[in-house]
Amino acid sequence: MATTAASGAPAAATANKAELLAIADAVAREKLIDKAIVIEAMEDAIQRAARARYGAENDIRAKLDPVTGDLRLWRVLEVVEEVEDHFKQIDPKGAQKLQAGAAVGDFIVDPLPPIEFGRIAAQAAKQVIFQKVRDAERERQYEEFKDRAGEVITGVVKRVEFGHVVVDLGRAEGVIRRDAQIPREMVRVGDRIRSLILRVSAETRGPQIFLSRAHPDFMKKLFAQEVPEIYDGIIEIKAAARDPGSRAKIGVISYDSSIDPVGACVGMKGSRVQAVVQELQGEKIDIIPWSEDTATFVVNALQPATVSRVVIDEEESRIEVVVPDDQLSLAIGRRGQNVRLASQLTNSQIDILTEADASEKRQREFVERSELFQTQLDVDETLAQLLVAEGFTSLEEVAYVEVDEIASIEGLDDEIASELQSRATEALERREAASREERRKLGVEDALAELPYLTEAMLVTLGKANIRTLDDLADLATDELIQKKRQEPRRRAETAPKRTEEKAGVLADYGLSEEQGNEIIMAARAHWFEDEPESEEAADAGSSE
Repeated sequence: MATTAASGAPAAATANKAELLAIADAVAREKLIDKAIVIEAMEDAIQRAARARYGAENDIRAKLDPVTGDLRLWRVLEVVEEVEDHFKQIDPKGAQKLQAGAAVGDFIVDPLPPIEFGRIAAQAAKQVIFQKVRDAERERQYEEFKDRAGEVITGVVKRVEFGHVVVDLGRAEGVIRRDAQIPREMVRVGDRIRSLILRVSAETRGPQIFLSRAHPDFMKKLFAQEVPEIYDGIIEIKAAARDPGSRAKIGVISYDSSIDPVGACVGMKGSRVQAVVQELQGEKIDIIPWSEDTATFVVNALQPATVSRVVIDEEESRIEVVVPDDQLSLAIGRRGQNVRLASQLTNSQIDILTEADASEKRQREFVERSELFQTQLDVDETLAQLLVAEGFTSLEEVAYVEVDEIASIEGLDDEIASELQSRATEALERREAASREERRKLGVEDALAELPYLTEAMLVTLGKANIRTLDDLADLATDELIQKKRQEPRRRAETAPKRTEEKAGVLADYGLSEEQGNEIIMAARAHWFEDEPESEEAADAGSSE
């Protein structure tokens, strides 16, 4: 019956075949997807329409020939001894009428006549095709852009929604979120705009391509486009920091001694840097020679301010910079901008002090340390000040340095040095005993005192934070134990806003390294696993019985 219908099809059927293939070709070209995907979507739509026509319980298949446009429609039936599902099963006797020699267990094909699409069926088929094509297009977009994060791309502003800019990238759309835009930059629909592909994520509504014009890497990529030496790798931008739309700093180094990295980035009469400045809406850019010496790099980063002295605290990642009194406002910059960018550039917290501030701080520390030595070592003021003047800052330094180092101080000998060390050791023991007593009053278990690196003073700090048992400590992450504070660069100006701080670890003030923190946490968790072998042995014994 199906064969007869196919052979006797009117001339319009041929036109329909050609039209189907033409539609598939056009959609595949427009959406830049494989024609086979469109054909598959059409087959799926026809199958759904046929199930609506013949019954959804039937296992109906459709096949559209991608060359000729011929459409075949059939129902699949399983040959069984006893029919339970009349829509998908058939007995051997009925199967013989459709296919001679069909046996139990075979699947046979029952050809179906072509169907006429009604308005509702056609609309449903159209919806299925659109959905399949849309899914294929989204997959193609994601595959095309997923490995392009970090590239600079040019697009056309398509629309602005709630402050977010939607950019037409040709084969996809990207979005520049409000916080990734250059402040006060005016964009209009139809403007061509360059931006950095920040990241690409696959989401249910399609790939989301996030763009940025405020990221430091966008500025670095623009310099790579304008400066051939950067593109060729002769010059490298080692660090970059931006206050988008206002000011930026980059640290550059040249791997060819004959090429000046700053001059190459500036260009003839500033042509190269000006091209980047114009793209960034007039953002002022300081180009700074990068140096492996942190102090030198900090001095360069704080330009145009003059720096008198740099003191680096590597353990705390803090840098104390002393400037002349008349250079303070210049070093800090408007609203702290200069020191903030320098801090980002060096990845360290920078404290700006004037000569007067530094002198006052040194004097205060000198007095505090002298009083500490006078009280704890039971020495007169002159000897205490002598120790501080020679660079001793704590009782631990006095107690644990070589005796010769103390004896080498003018006016002291081996006997006095030994006595000072003995007194320092006794003072530390008294301090440790006082901390132990306080720790026990706080209810901190003795088991914690057996963990590596933890002193009685640290245990007191833990106790005050309600961490009093091995389980309490074991539940912490390493960051929660040792993470140091990260805060905005210190500004000495009277009108400086309050600093924002992240929550520090409980023992952040004790200078523990990440490795030491990990070791403490793992040691605290060790008791969790002590009973496991015994329980396994007991289970084995029970199973053998």
